Order: sequence, then C-alpha cells, then structure tokens
Amino acid sequence: MKHIKNIFTTVILVLVIQISSSCADNPKKAGKQTDADSKLTKKYNPVVYFEIPVNNIERAINFYKTVFNFHFHRENIDNNEMALFPFMEENSGISGALAKGEIYKPTKDGVVIYFKTENIDKTLKLATENGGQVLYPRTDNGLGLVAEFEDTEGNRIALYQSTK
Repeated sequence: MKHIKNIFTTVILVLVIQISSSCADNPKKAGKQTDADSKLTKKYNPVVYFEIPVNNIERAINFYKTVFNFHFHRENIDNNEMALFPFMEENSGISGALAKGEIYKPTKDGVVIYFKTENIDKTLKLATENGGQVLYPRTDNGLGLVAEFEDTEGNRIALYQSTK
C-alpha cells in the first residue's frame, strides 16, 4: 500500500510539472486563470516557506546537518523553537525551518517536501546511517531521480536529483 501511495505521489509530481510547463508555454491552457493571476504567478512562485514538525529539535538539527550539511539559525517564534534552514536571496528555491511546539506534529501522512540533492544514493545512505529509513527507493520518474525517507522525527521527506 505504501508503494502505491509513493507511486501516486511521483505521478502527481510529474503531472504538476508537465501542466505547469504547458501552462507557461500556452497561457490559454491555464483554464480560468485571469490576466492578473497570470502576472502574479509569473512574478512569484506560489510556495515561499515550509516548516517540518519535530519532537526533539536537537536530534532533528543533528540529522539534517549530517545528511545535508545544512547549518541552522535558531529562533524562538510565538513560543515555538525554530531552526531555520539556510536561505540566500540570490539562489532559486525556498527555505523553511524545523519547528518544535505544541501545534507541530511529525507525520508521514501529510505534505511531502522535496529536497534537491546532487547524489541521491549518498543522501539516502546518510539518512539511514543517521536514524532515518527509506520509504521509497531511488526511482527514475523521467524528469530525474526521486526517493523518500523517514527522518528521525517521523516525517516523510523526499529527495530529487536532476539527471540532466
């Protein structure tokens, strides 16, 4: 059952990328999108920030630092402990935080976040060597390589490696 869900997730990702590309090439295919909406989506990416729920922020920081070589900036925001992922305005993509607080509940059943990696096999190996487990093995989806693992906090995290 888990593999069916993972395959479904990969298929949805491929479809979203293809539809996005198609709509960018031909705005009339975008459906009910207005000219104002079109201008907005061309100026901004729709997702700007994410938070990964954690139970033990020190353990989570150590895991993500070891697996991805991330360095974190610690903050306390609205009585929640936050460890902010690196962010550089000049780079593409978004950033987010590891978040510990009453409202944050780690899960494998929610939103899936994809981290880009240069070497998916090495990243999966580091994840498993540091307390994670593979949920979906490396798979070529036609757009690149994808895989999923469970982090030390119980979250489903996905990986993407470009093959171009």
